[in-house]
Amino acid sequence: MAKISSGKADVECRATPGIPNEFEKLTFLRSLSSLSGALLYDEATESFIQSHITDIVRTLHLLLQEEPLGCCLLSSVSQEVFITITDFSSQEVHFLLGSEDRVDLFRFIIKRIITLPPEETFAQMEETMSIGSSNSECLYRQTFQAFSEMLQSLVIKDPHLENLHVIFELMEPWLQSVNNQERRRATIVMTQVLKCLSRHLGLKHPLYFQRLGCLVALMALLCGDPLKDVAEEAAEGTHHLLHITLKLKYTTHSKDDHHSLRKALKRCRELLGHYDILQFYSCPFKIAQVFEVFLNSSELYQFVMTMLNGLDNKKHPCTQESAGELLIALVKHAESRFETVPEIMGVICARLSIISQLSIRQQVISTVSLFISRPKYTDIVLSHLLCYPVPYDRHLADVWRMLQVELPSTTWILWRLLRKLQKCHNVPVQEKMAYVAVAATDALYEVFMGNRLRAATFRLFPQLLMALLVQIHHSIGLTMSDVAVPSNLYTDLEVSAEVTPLCFAMQATKTLLLRTLCWQEFSIMESNKGWALLEGKDCHLQGVSLLANALLEKNCFIAHKIMYLLVPLLNRGNDKHKVTAAGFFVELLQCPFAQRLPSVYSVTRLKDWLHHENHLFRMLGLKGLFYLLRNQEKREDIKRLLPHILDSLYEADEKIVLLAIQILLHLVHSMDFSTLTVMMRTLFSLFGDVRPNVHRFSMTLFGASVKSVNYSEKKGIENQVLDSLVPLLLYSQDENAAVAEESRQVLGVCAQFLKWRLPQAVYCKDPWYTKPNKVGTICRFFGKKSKGKINILGQTLMYAKHAKLPIRRAAILFVGALPKYMDHSELKKKGTGWMEEDLREMLQDPEPSVRILASQALARVQMVTSAPVPRQTLCRLRKLLGCLST
Repeated sequence: MAKISSGKADVECRATPGIPNEFEKLTFLRSLSSLSGALLYDEATESFIQSHITDIVRTLHLLLQEEPLGCCLLSSVSQEVFITITDFSSQEVHFLLGSEDRVDLFRFIIKRIITLPPEETFAQMEETMSIGSSNSECLYRQTFQAFSEMLQSLVIKDPHLENLHVIFELMEPWLQSVNNQERRRATIVMTQVLKCLSRHLGLKHPLYFQRLGCLVALMALLCGDPLKDVAEEAAEGTHHLLHITLKLKYTTHSKDDHHSLRKALKRCRELLGHYDILQFYSCPFKIAQVFEVFLNSSELYQFVMTMLNGLDNKKHPCTQESAGELLIALVKHAESRFETVPEIMGVICARLSIISQLSIRQQVISTVSLFISRPKYTDIVLSHLLCYPVPYDRHLADVWRMLQVELPSTTWILWRLLRKLQKCHNVPVQEKMAYVAVAATDALYEVFMGNRLRAATFRLFPQLLMALLVQIHHSIGLTMSDVAVPSNLYTDLEVSAEVTPLCFAMQATKTLLLRTLCWQEFSIMESNKGWALLEGKDCHLQGVSLLANALLEKNCFIAHKIMYLLVPLLNRGNDKHKVTAAGFFVELLQCPFAQRLPSVYSVTRLKDWLHHENHLFRMLGLKGLFYLLRNQEKREDIKRLLPHILDSLYEADEKIVLLAIQILLHLVHSMDFSTLTVMMRTLFSLFGDVRPNVHRFSMTLFGASVKSVNYSEKKGIENQVLDSLVPLLLYSQDENAAVAEESRQVLGVCAQFLKWRLPQAVYCKDPWYTKPNKVGTICRFFGKKSKGKINILGQTLMYAKHAKLPIRRAAILFVGALPKYMDHSELKKKGTGWMEEDLREMLQDPEPSVRILASQALARVQMVTSAPVPRQTLCRLRKLLGCLST
């Protein structure tokens, strides 16, 4: 005990700074080592050491710092420091854990040892240090061995692997060093530590080694190292690490995981039995395949992160290649056991810009492909990739373009990407467009450009085309400021004004057509300015119709598929989705296979659209009915909708009215009489409509109605026909040649109905005021035929105030010429004051020709009323009075 006490005093004395020479340093260190041997016999001594560890660590650190830099392996002091630490470790007094000072000591030691120059340089050092060659070599080996044994001693009696955790953290940078000598020394040391640990492994709960995945990854990478001795050392270390892993997993598994552990062990034995042991450790991806069965999700994440960091090793391309192979091997065999996929994707995307080697980039993208092809991760990966700025930079664009997965998964991946876009169309139109919609559209464009998912693109063509057309509709008139861009997404980027949601949708749609060999359809769109129509706010449906007709003409099979796709989609999504889908669907009703659609999906649906609050749906409903008229089976169903179609004649939208007229023209010959008369009254109200086409075709339908009346029912519409004569006659002078010609044609139909033979002057195309004689002929005919049937003067005067100049002129000419051919006595009896009053108002017309014609007409009317009664008429009156007197 006296000797031990003396030792304690010596430690107290020596554990002070300023130790003068090497002999005293060695004496101090050997005293510490001797003291460590007494710890088993005196608990008080142990307590003393524990209370002075901080001072001891500080002193050891100072001793090492005083050693010349670069000569650590030739120093007896350094060797003695390592032996001292080893001796204390053997008595379970560990200097590695407990404080930052201890970690700093070991960090310093490791750096000094690992960064020493190669052994070959010692020959040069001998000349300057006067040390014998055999002595220097011996010191070199002894010191390095002492250093290695020191680290091994730290893990021998550590049942919780805490020391291994710290050692690995300190060695990790050196295991990845680009300096060959540093990496070789670090690998040798780590292998010896693992070898020692595997022989003396005694684990207890709780275990703190949380970096197994990282350690496995680094050792696997070193097995593929370009230096042969490094690879061989790493192979041995990996062998011991596998033994440690098996024991670790067996110790830590729970009862619930017993079955999975047995399964993993069986799988491991199968793999090891399949591979030759030398072949196994020389092939990194086989190492990953074996270890993968034991790694949990957290350790898998560590493995992947280590591999991704290994891709930065530009000095050793073979290390990059090994990292890529290991990455793919692990992801491929780990199936769906990852839980940190977004973090992995984030690192991958960040690494892409710094990986210049094409083969390595392909390996990284293949890793993304493996993740995205797993159904469990598909949406996670897609969601992450869609959170980058658009348009995608070339690195991220390469990811989309080079996605390469097994055939069954290609459709699934493209379908999930498509669903991301479709979901944005299923919600009501928001104040701002969802960013996912724009990102997914750009992603689809990149996928089409890459042409790797071409088979899936063909299979999903109908869905893709419709989704992109709907996206175009949503994007019209928007800029990126109208998109709900996630915060901080464009922090360092300026978005060009040319970048709009519409440009992404358009380029994706065009690329889709080209990639699916729709060259002719593309050409039709281009030559007919279809792309401009699609982009237009008011003509988007015209572009949709053009594309639908192009597909119908050039690719009937695809059109057929789209039709049956649209049947359930027409009632889904928001308004813009429905309008675009309805526009495409309606055009496809022209094809023969539309006849096979049940009426509930065609006629009934179109009937509902006729009463839709959106005028576009009302127009599409009528257009669809018009196409279905070609099908005789559907015609009977459409005839039941006549009241609804007649209501469309009152629409303000010209297209709707014209479509209704077109349908009625096809059904007019099969209408019942009551429907016919109602329609003719409505059509008569459209004569003179400011919309020239409505005016013209309403007269056309009126004429067709007159022709379709049965002989037995003619009396019922005679008055309507008579009332139409004056308007038709006057509109034959319309400035619109088509309207004028149609008026003359229908006037002929009405005359034929009345069994009148019109004078040829009626069909004259010249203005009446240039042919006064022909006006007289027409007036003579109509004055005679209409006597007692219609108030022809009253009807004509109504048009004397018409907005169109030719109609006003024609009406005033007719009024001025007609009285000459009427019964003067009857005219005087009724009076002409109301006529003269209207004609006097015409004298104020801004058009000179109208004022002149009104003046002439007024003079003629006054002349008729002021002229004496003709002699023949007086004789008839006298005879009549004589008969009455008798």
